[in-house]
Amino acid sequence: MAEYTILKTEGRAKRAVFDTVHGRIQTPVFMNVATAAAIKGGLSAGDLRTIDTQVALCNTYHLHVRPGDRIVRELGGLHRFMKWDRPILTDSGGFQVFSLAGLRRIKEEGVTFHSHVDGARIFMGPEESMQIQSNLGSTIAMAFDECPSSRADRDYTQQSVDRTTRWLERCKAEMQRLNALEGTVNPQQLLFGINQGAIYKDIRVEHARRISEMELDGYAVGGLAVGETHEEMYDVLDAVVPELPQNRPTYLMGVGTPANILEGVDRGIDFFDCVYPSRNGRHGHLYTDRGTVRIRRACYETDPRPIQEDCGCPVCRAGYSRGYIRHLMKADEALGLRMCVMHNLYFYNHLMQEIRDALDAGRYGAYKKAKLDALQEEEKG
Repeated sequence: MAEYTILKTEGRAKRAVFDTVHGRIQTPVFMNVATAAAIKGGLSAGDLRTIDTQVALCNTYHLHVRPGDRIVRELGGLHRFMKWDRPILTDSGGFQVFSLAGLRRIKEEGVTFHSHVDGARIFMGPEESMQIQSNLGSTIAMAFDECPSSRADRDYTQQSVDRTTRWLERCKAEMQRLNALEGTVNPQQLLFGINQGAIYKDIRVEHARRISEMELDGYAVGGLAVGETHEEMYDVLDAVVPELPQNRPTYLMGVGTPANILEGVDRGIDFFDCVYPSRNGRHGHLYTDRGTVRIRRACYETDPRPIQEDCGCPVCRAGYSRGYIRHLMKADEALGLRMCVMHNLYFYNHLMQEIRDALDAGRYGAYKKAKLDALQEEEKG
């Protein structure tokens, strides 16, 4: 089991380190989403190191579909495959149970999918998910779960959560078996369990208590940011996080905006991931400390300034102007996408460093308030 050490607390917010076989993770941390072992927007593993990425997140389902987890294993596992020597977290494929609702059938054994690529039939259950993730050799594997809609009815949600608990027991047993095999890509692979329960706080709390007894390497809160309001999400976190082991890292899956992250840290979350910075970057929506720059707007056509004048990302440090980046985006040049994604991911990684610094200094409350005020603005050009 990896070592998780809390260095400092402020209210429920935690400043910690998590030591893994692939290096130390400073938390709170944002994981950069490399769905198919690559960041959409043309960033390499070397680029991720340059912008201070600590953890890459890859998608089990997508890598199973192509190129195939056995091919990744043959090429040495994900770390060698994508030339990334720092921690990697792989999701379990469980979210596709939610997102591919029209292409699935759920049973106790697992889930039957039809591939979104070619329609081929795929079966994935707890054992299959662990086997795929073992072939990938990630640092952290996520347990296979079902992510019910936040608006699912109470009876269905309870049945789903009970099944997710049974699946978690099977995941733990299968991972222990795989890690003990000779030739396993990463015999020190870690397992995080996932709390579910839609927006029913009593179901969530009971599930958190049940999975806490399993002594896993970490715990995630899943099934949020899928249709509920921000207030409902924060209410769930207020109820659930105190019920999860405080001596293990806590991960809020698929969340979120900078404001969501600030609120999540305040409620005891260590790990975050979201496609927002890369997706918004590809659409020319750029984060700055003084609000959002929508770079395609005409007001930036002759703007000589970098995206943010005091930003340390490679794009801003090199002095590329807003006018030039706007031109690239309007001309559909791949370089424009790359620059925008690089800046946004650096912004998120740097935001997490600021959060850690504020926690180290015992001033997170004041930092959070000031940051939220600034983020509410939108730069006018």
